[in-house]
Amino acid sequence: MEVFLNPDIAYLLLVAGSLLVLIAIIVPGTGMPEIGALFCLFLAGYAVYHLSLNWWALALMILSLIPFFLSIRKSHSGLWLALSILGLAAGSVFFFPAKQGWISVNPILAITASAVYTAFVWLVARKSIQAAQTKAVHDISALIGQRGEAKTVIGEEGSVQVASELWSARSAKPIPAGSVVRVIGREGFVLLVEEDHA
Repeated sequence: MEVFLNPDIAYLLLVAGSLLVLIAIIVPGTGMPEIGALFCLFLAGYAVYHLSLNWWALALMILSLIPFFLSIRKSHSGLWLALSILGLAAGSVFFFPAKQGWISVNPILAITASAVYTAFVWLVARKSIQAAQTKAVHDISALIGQRGEAKTVIGEEGSVQVASELWSARSAKPIPAGSVVRVIGREGFVLLVEEDHA
């Protein structure tokens, strides 16, 4: 366990743990980032217990979660995400007290890890946030009221072409193939249709 008392190793564990926490927030439910974050932060906690910490750096890292959550909720999230990344990177670099100089971590390691961390969070978090805020392209409810063509005989099951796409369909009354149909509802991904005589 002595290897984890090296400030460079402890710093990398802290960075990895905080990165996995952010991934777990962005993509919840898989369990893997959560387990990885717990493992890394447990080992970083062991180092903190023996090496001590700068309380202001810990506070900075915790406060950096506020702009991160704001970046998830806001449509223009770039500024909030940048503030969060800056706070987390600065907090992690100064997390462990230095015996001499400004930081206890190797400066080249700190710059490299911060750059990789920043690039990864900026790209992945931004794309994930944008994907979460994007409305679905296929809103099946928008098909209700539209007209289409029965591609097969429709009864308990069948196929219709509506809005240039082929859909499973159902009808209360039999509809012959080739008939014009109107969508009157849906059940999951199955369209409920009726023959359109207009």
